[in-house]
Amino acid sequence: MGHRGKITTHVLDTASGKPAAGVRIRMTRLADQQCLADVITNADGRCAAPLLSGDQMQAGRYRLDFHVGDYFSSPDEVAFLDVVPVDFGVTDSDVHYHIPLLISPYGYSTYRGS
Repeated sequence: MGHRGKITTHVLDTASGKPAAGVRIRMTRLADQQCLADVITNADGRCAAPLLSGDQMQAGRYRLDFHVGDYFSSPDEVAFLDVVPVDFGVTDSDVHYHIPLLISPYGYSTYRGS
């Protein structure tokens, strides 16, 4: 029987009050450093599909690297934040893990969403 769980994310720009479109997200399994996803957020700040689902879902430790520097930089200014790493653990491969990232030019927060 395959795993029913999945991993999703949502990036919101709290400074502008809008979804963060165009943010690159790279997902890695920490045990073997395997890249599992490398995607760009859409206009809603989400990914078109789950970052991980089905039989790829396994208990273990993972990292999401949010490349916010490209999102916040401009031709005249280098962004304060560059890559925001979020390390988290999966204990049940049949559960939905949602990891939102709230960003601003000078800070961020994350939590386990629903």
